Amino acid sequence: VQLVESGGGLVQAGGSLRLSCAASGRIFRINDMGWYRQAPGKQRELVAFITSDGLTNYADSVKGRFTISRDNAKKMEYLQMNSLKPEDTGVYYCYAKVRVEYYLEATLYWGQGTQVTVSS
Repeated sequence: VQLVESGGGLVQAGGSLRLSCAASGRIFRINDMGWYRQAPGKQRELVAFITSDGLTNYADSVKGRFTISRDNAKKMEYLQMNSLKPEDTGVYYCYAKVRVEYYLEATLYWGQGTQVTVSS
């Protein structure tokens, strides 16, 4: 299973970016999907996640500004980031809990990370 992110980049404060994450490989079912981020010198933190049923949860710091979504048929997830702030700068990693066979438990997979830089 591979997760490949795209959509990062440099944006001014107040701007928007949309991150995408595509899952590929031997996949029976994808359970939770989500995004973490890591700022320089800080620990990785959970930004948002979405269940297979579409229930979502967000970090307090991004509520009302970020929206997570997924397309189960395409095996993709998205993070729409609006009203970006300099403190949103960091490397964003997507993850997915994937069952590769119906009789196996889900395994956690990570993307390689994509840089988001918000200038003031």
